[in-house]
Amino acid sequence: MKKKYPFDPLLKHHLIIGLLLAIWIFVFLFFTEPLDVNEFNTNEKLVFLPGYGLLGGFCYLMFLPFQYYLYKRFNKNWTVFNEVLYLLIFSIVTIVIARGYYLYVVMIGQQNPYTLGYMLISIFLPAIATILPIIIIARFAFGKYHEKRLDDQKIEIKGEGNYEGLRLQLNEIICIQSSDNYIEVLYVSSKTIKKTLIRNKLSVIDQEFSDLIRTHRSYLVNPFHYQQWKTDNGKHFLLLNYDVEVPISKTYLKSVKDIMHSTTI
Repeated sequence: MKKKYPFDPLLKHHLIIGLLLAIWIFVFLFFTEPLDVNEFNTNEKLVFLPGYGLLGGFCYLMFLPFQYYLYKRFNKNWTVFNEVLYLLIFSIVTIVIARGYYLYVVMIGQQNPYTLGYMLISIFLPAIATILPIIIIARFAFGKYHEKRLDDQKIEIKGEGNYEGLRLQLNEIICIQSSDNYIEVLYVSSKTIKKTLIRNKLSVIDQEFSDLIRTHRSYLVNPFHYQQWKTDNGKHFLLLNYDVEVPISKTYLKSVKDIMHSTTI
């Protein structure tokens, strides 16, 4: 249950799932005609059945804030447990709301409505068994698609020879420091700062990744993490996210000022 599960944070994809869910519920009820649906004429079906579909889509979208809360609460680590919990709560709430729609809209003014237990066995559970796999497949597919896009956007800092490199998002890099024949990459992973030592030269990395800026003969900085300019006893520094402080040498002072000024306009 703690195994990582593909998660898609993009709202537009969940809107698509909500829309498809609404359409599928309507089609399911229209053609399977459970319980007294077969007693409706075509006009009545077109009046009442879309309501069930809209309720299903609305309930799915209504729980997206809860989903994002869980996602942030667990440091953007979405697991099988999170997915099951979300789908379980969504299913229960949707059943309750659908039951209310049946009692207070479809059966308004009518006598002898079906009991909750009977509807649960005859409509809701069969519907969930048919509809939930569609949601699971759609969420899994969009999650995998999002992960692939993120992976395609990653850059790779390679080591010389057979030495291992590092593959990560550009904006996860805070800075890179030269250390003899190695470079020390300081980066963010799950909101935690990590360091990786790679056998390579800073000059090679400087030429390969133009988005990083040289502040010192021993430092490359990602301007994405820039927070503040600091001067102390005539020496200049950049304060970056996570309280990282990087020196600026006189050689690169003007170019760094120009770049930081352009990024903060």
